Amino acid sequence: MILIAGGGIAGLVMGLTAHQLGLPFRVYERVAEPRPLGVGINLQPNSVRELFDLGLEVELEKIGVRTRQYGFYSKSGREIWVEPRGLHAGYHWPQYSIHRGHFQMMLLRVLRERAGEDCVVTGAAATGFETSGNGATLILTDGRRVSGDVLIAADGIHSAIRKQMVPGEGDPIWNGAIMWRGTTRAAQFLGGNAMFLAGHDSQRFVAYPISGPDPQTGLSEINWIAELRVDPARALSKGDWNRPADKADFAPAFDGWNFGWVDCPALIRDSGPVYEYPMVDREPLPGWTDGCVTLMGDAAHATYPVGSNGASLAIIDARKIGAAFRAHGVNRAALLAYEAEMRPRAEGVLRANRGKGPDAVMQMVEDRCGGVFDDIETVIPRTDLAAHAEKYKKLSGFSVDILNAQPPILGAG
Repeated sequence: MILIAGGGIAGLVMGLTAHQLGLPFRVYERVAEPRPLGVGINLQPNSVRELFDLGLEVELEKIGVRTRQYGFYSKSGREIWVEPRGLHAGYHWPQYSIHRGHFQMMLLRVLRERAGEDCVVTGAAATGFETSGNGATLILTDGRRVSGDVLIAADGIHSAIRKQMVPGEGDPIWNGAIMWRGTTRAAQFLGGNAMFLAGHDSQRFVAYPISGPDPQTGLSEINWIAELRVDPARALSKGDWNRPADKADFAPAFDGWNFGWVDCPALIRDSGPVYEYPMVDREPLPGWTDGCVTLMGDAAHATYPVGSNGASLAIIDARKIGAAFRAHGVNRAALLAYEAEMRPRAEGVLRANRGKGPDAVMQMVEDRCGGVFDDIETVIPRTDLAAHAEKYKKLSGFSVDILNAQPPILGAG
């Protein structure tokens, strides 16, 4: 039996992968009644490929937007670097912009349809584990103990399993930036199905559609993020990572950010509820596995939301664990094989996202010209911008030529 602690994206894709392989499993989720919380995320082609192999292509088409374009702009709205994405970039699979909560609810529904209602146990929060060389026990907060062959911790950035593995690690590390996130019914921009990031390290705005245009109004649901760097010594409520926020806390800083092709102040003003998130990650660990217990997703490698890569890495984790089970059996050897492959890769992404991710070009432009220029070529050669973008794709596992040529991790069926 495969025990999975956590019913978020990572845990549910792990459950779907175990079911695909015909392996017994059970997911234990702390929330009694999961709800579609959160805002937008992006799924890169490498993870979409795996979701298609799980038979979810039709489901993704219903709730996702195929991302066409991704671009960086200065604080004055000038174009720094724009590139096609998904099928438009030559991948064999699309990139999706999607509402995180709707995606999670779809995964939960499909998993229960395929494996039975009792495959996900809700109201079952992990508090710890016991393990040996040939099995593991998940300990729940209500005192229940569940034993299996392996335990996979998919319980997020505040993972109780990781806390037991790494006692004294403390809270996630905050870099002094705060993100305010919301959604607004508005017209799409830049030709449609486009994602943009504008600004620099201390202040930026990100937006992309997570629904198609409404047939009646022509408006889409636009996911946006406003980010400001503040004094990292200020008090921060580290126990509440999804706090309802007051727009007055940040909106004035973006008053002048109407670029003509998008009106950032209007997106903020016309939105519904706004939520505040600190920009946090965790230090890389020297190991993810203890006996027959291992970490995956944010429990293993929580990283800054830079490069639109967090959910995709969690999905790849699940598929790599599945491949290791197929090669080695459901045992400690499989967990170690998965860790040996994924931990160095995830650490590279985590460190890149701290300063040399794909968005680093925005700060380069700010440093060199204050974000004002007539031709980007005079600030940073386009060949250098292209090389920087490709370097991150290779690090994250979604370089076009490499991904298209790779065999599937597990395949369909």
